[in-house]
Amino acid sequence: MNLASPFSLALVAITALAFLGLPIGHAMIAGSILYLLLAGLDMGTAAEQLLNGMYSNYVILSVPLFILAAEFMNIGSMTDRLMTFCNALVGRFRGGLAQVNILQSIIFAGMSGSAIADAAGTGRMMQAMMTRDGRYTPSYAAATTAVSSVIGPIIPPSIPMVLYALVSDASIGFLFLGGVVPGLLMALSQMVIVAITARRRNFPVEKPVPLRKLPRITWEALPSLMMPVVLLGGIYSGVMTPTEAAAVAAAYALLISAGLYRSVSWRDFYRSLAISARTSTSIGMLIAGSLVFNYVVTVENIPDELKTLLAGWDLSPVGFLILVNVLLLLLGCVLEGTAILLIIVPVFIPTAQALGIDLVHFGVVVVINIMIGLITPPYGLLLFIMTNISGAPLRSLVRDVLPFLFAMLAALAILTFVPETVLWLPRLFGYQG
Repeated sequence: MNLASPFSLALVAITALAFLGLPIGHAMIAGSILYLLLAGLDMGTAAEQLLNGMYSNYVILSVPLFILAAEFMNIGSMTDRLMTFCNALVGRFRGGLAQVNILQSIIFAGMSGSAIADAAGTGRMMQAMMTRDGRYTPSYAAATTAVSSVIGPIIPPSIPMVLYALVSDASIGFLFLGGVVPGLLMALSQMVIVAITARRRNFPVEKPVPLRKLPRITWEALPSLMMPVVLLGGIYSGVMTPTEAAAVAAAYALLISAGLYRSVSWRDFYRSLAISARTSTSIGMLIAGSLVFNYVVTVENIPDELKTLLAGWDLSPVGFLILVNVLLLLLGCVLEGTAILLIIVPVFIPTAQALGIDLVHFGVVVVINIMIGLITPPYGLLLFIMTNISGAPLRSLVRDVLPFLFAMLAALAILTFVPETVLWLPRLFGYQG
């Protein structure tokens, strides 16, 4: 690559602006405009690509709606009732509160679609519960919350899978189905680590909830537990598109929290709208920047050049997946996941198609890599979030995260090398890929 070429200078500009503190979405737009100027192209193309991309992709609308659904759950008592239900099921075992942490993430995953929403929504509550009376160290409680939160965007619905569908044209419905078994496998690997650690470190056993109380607890949590059923049932029955299902999820969460549980004030309602708007705006600017920059990448013919380069290496599909896994895991240590998904991943999609790799399988593997990046030192975003919530030193948090991280990498290897673990459920529902 010519170091003085318009594309190289655009990359330098994007990197420099990002290091200077400009949000990456804005930096990509600025760098792309610089490229158009230096290449002698119409700079108005940037606005055209941004507007066409943002207004013609109906699926983008599901992102703020899923964020809003998670916020409506947080301001009501839906989360509290789910926690009580999870504690009744697994709290009685050694290390039970850590197992509760993972179980509630599995259930919460079917509602929010966001790892950060999961960590922020239940992280403080689980931190307080696990560290009360010194039962668990702050770092272990924070580590368990961080690793369990990554299950959220793997089990449907999933905001990262929506974004992957945006750049790959893969079916959102089948991507959601493809994430179910991998999400449960990730949760199982975490529960095994908790069970082993609980015996080695002699974690406490919680007072068991009497079985006679379980029907009442289940009944009180049932409206919350029905949310994934309503959401996914509407999608796979053909009644709703994923975007419409996101709107139904937000409406359902508000109806249950405000109408049934009566636990939402007008101040809570306004705050949830404001938080959702801010979060959606930051993601929206990143999407906008990626749409403009992806046009530049297309003009430069980068995907085809990469495909030609990798063809010269004579990689097998498995070899290509290993290369992508390693690269995404390394990038996940230093870059934000959405940026990887919208900027890096589209470059690999043509090569994956040329090698005959199923795009649903590839998408699920990519999303899992990006989620693992959220807990990968040194810059995993969830590590910093849980450090702020728990007050635990980052070094101690990383030490407690590492056993979970190795277990999740083992699960990722299974999902990479055995595509049927991802594709079995979609094919059961008619997927022909």
